[in-house]
Amino acid sequence: MTKKDMVLKAAKELFGEYGYNDTTFKKIADRAGVAVGLLSHHYGSKEKLFRVAGLDVTERLVNVLQGEVAAAESGLEAVCFFSEGYLKFSVDPNEDFLVLVRCSPFSDLKMGNDRDAMVQKFAQIPALLETCVARGVRDGSLPDFPVSETASIVLCNLVGAVRTKLLSPYSPPNLYGGIVKFIRRSLTNRNS
Repeated sequence: MTKKDMVLKAAKELFGEYGYNDTTFKKIADRAGVAVGLLSHHYGSKEKLFRVAGLDVTERLVNVLQGEVAAAESGLEAVCFFSEGYLKFSVDPNEDFLVLVRCSPFSDLKMGNDRDAMVQKFAQIPALLETCVARGVRDGSLPDFPVSETASIVLCNLVGAVRTKLLSPYSPPNLYGGIVKFIRRSLTNRNS
């Protein structure tokens, strides 16, 4: 792992642990075992390093989700695979998902190019889920639900489950398995 990679890894961990405001270049440099000047050299500012960290995690998440849904035989299965992949990714210690939970593009970044780039990257996640729902409506594995609303509701369930599991003491032992079952049951209920 190069020093630049070590800095990025340390930054993702610290942004996830402490949030944007409480993460400093010094903390990142100490965790990475490098001089503070190296951070400025490679990334320029904390805001740019945060953007790179968030974009890196989001890009990996999008790639994982695309791979998950590609194997699905129906739209309903694609939604369920998407859900399982999203939840699995959130607890994978190698993925630094907490940087996305604590530092969404709507929380800490100022307006401008950095925030716009994050929002654009994040938008790929609900767009992929919408594609899965639309596929399900077309192939008949889902009722004729409104696509955007349904995808939004599913994603809200996933985000809420992740926040409950990772940020609160109220998570039941099988929360993630229960959420996927709930989503499947809700989407296949023809009396909706």
